[in-house]
Amino acid sequence: MHSLLKRQIRKYLPENLSNNPEIEVFLESVESSYKNFDEQVMMIQRATAISSEELFVANRKLRKEAESQKKILQALEGAMVSLYRNNPNTESEAMFRAQSFDPIKLAKDIEDQAQEIARITSEKDVLLTNLEQQNEALNNYAHMVSHDLKSPIRNMDALLNWIKEDDAKNFTDSSKSNIDLLFQNLAKMDALINGILTHATIDSLEEKATEMDLNLLVDEIKNTVFIPDNVSISCSKKLPSLKAQKFTLEQLFKNLITNAISASEHLESGEIFIDVEDKDDFWEFSVKDNGKGIPEQYKANIFDMFKKLEDNYSATGIGLSLVKKIVNLYEGDIWLTSEVNKGTTFFFTLKK
Repeated sequence: MHSLLKRQIRKYLPENLSNNPEIEVFLESVESSYKNFDEQVMMIQRATAISSEELFVANRKLRKEAESQKKILQALEGAMVSLYRNNPNTESEAMFRAQSFDPIKLAKDIEDQAQEIARITSEKDVLLTNLEQQNEALNNYAHMVSHDLKSPIRNMDALLNWIKEDDAKNFTDSSKSNIDLLFQNLAKMDALINGILTHATIDSLEEKATEMDLNLLVDEIKNTVFIPDNVSISCSKKLPSLKAQKFTLEQLFKNLITNAISASEHLESGEIFIDVEDKDDFWEFSVKDNGKGIPEQYKANIFDMFKKLEDNYSATGIGLSLVKKIVNLYEGDIWLTSEVNKGTTFFFTLKK
């Protein structure tokens, strides 16, 4: 205790107490009380300061969380508007357009939409299962039909050959012509059956995918298809290698190349160019010819099954439909540009 304070206290004490030794004990107790009070005040001040810092940090954290939740709610609001876009007459859509935002209502709408999505997903799974079963049944049917149809065609071809060999000397010119027409029809029927079977089963082949050098594949095709002397086929640059089933790529390039040959074989100098461009995750190929071209009215449905560009007796109308199906198998796309009497270019992409 301060000496002046002690002096003042002793001054006002009775004489018999001011010199009493016990008064010292009293004064020391008072001094101790002051010290305890000062320490408690300092502790309170320190605690207040710490609490203020913690409150500041907590407030800043809460502010950040509030901003984050606000952004989440705004994103959910946008998602709900997108979900309701196909049904603009609903009460919830009206709520959003009126900017009357209610988080509880939003949560309820999200719950309803989640249940609806779950229901649609369940229906989709059922549809996919049914589709797989139907595709399997279709493939089995295609195999059965092709076998059942091919057998009588082979028999008819053999019988006609026997008749032609045994009685050729008795045939008139008209009979010989009719026999040749029968052979052509049998050949077309056989090609049509093969085309339908290939189209039906191309996506369920058990052939293992291997690394294919497309330069070698194109050379093989050039050696197996008929190329008139007046038609040339060239690649503008080295073709890449792809990991794929050989049969599918062979069918893809073979159909486009034979189509290009048919379109340009009437010219004095038919030219076919095969090109490729690197497009990040895809290869973009093109097969270009300088042939007769495709009229505008045929372009929209050119990849449909049994669609033919002209009255070509040997054409089946399956080739380009098969090409599109194969391109889809490799997650690609196919399109064309064409001008009558100037030529056609088929573009298609294949995933790397």
